[in-house]
Amino acid sequence: MITIKTKEDIEILREGGRHLASIFEALAKEVRPGTSTKEIDKMAFDLIKKAGGKPAFLNYKPEGVARPYPASVCTSIDDEVVHGIPSEKRILKEGEILSLDIGLLYKGLFTDMAVTVPVGEIDSTASRLLRVTERALMMGTSEARPGHTVGDIGAAIENYVKREKFTLNKVLAGHGVGYALHEDPYIPNFGKRGEGVVLKPGMVIALEPMVNEGEAEVYLADDGYTFLTKDGKRSAHFEHTVFVTEKEPEILTSAI
Repeated sequence: MITIKTKEDIEILREGGRHLASIFEALAKEVRPGTSTKEIDKMAFDLIKKAGGKPAFLNYKPEGVARPYPASVCTSIDDEVVHGIPSEKRILKEGEILSLDIGLLYKGLFTDMAVTVPVGEIDSTASRLLRVTERALMMGTSEARPGHTVGDIGAAIENYVKREKFTLNKVLAGHGVGYALHEDPYIPNFGKRGEGVVLKPGMVIALEPMVNEGEAEVYLADDGYTFLTKDGKRSAHFEHTVFVTEKEPEILTSAI
């Protein structure tokens, strides 16, 4: 069911979103060669608690998955598209790219955000992949207006990524967010203009393009969570929680 948030809800989501953006700023500064993804997860947990929130992913059990997610942040490296599980054995290396994805439960409401950051110096293709993915998120966000459709968002993202000669998987997508971590509507990163759910003021959605360097196909690892590119090439992920207002879309997960 698609939900419409109240003014009071939006104020809480703004506050939670600002906290989440600040957490990402702090985490990004700690991403360097030699750091383990488990250390990143510990930092995320501590920062979330300090902000007065709870890690929404920790012990979250999606339908059809055998065990709850065991961490506060998803840490996906290079060809890991999303939902990588932090580990003491995963040590960051120079030249890698690391996607960080966090859900925050704050005062009873959820926000969701992801960024992909370089580990030290990265090559020019990886740099362009990050720029294009972040830009694709902004292209999709610009379509989050009343009267526009989910298809408008997907088409804006898809057309831009295709022009840049990268690809989008057809498995993973954005979603509604706020009262729950995942709500309706389902928001693919592809589509046709004018098709799908019509956006209305008060809706809150998480938009999250995942852009592949090579082919679009992905597969699920044996851990039941981590999606990887089938061809082993890199993937980047950016996400914001977005409020559909009466006029311009508002990114809730942005720092002041």
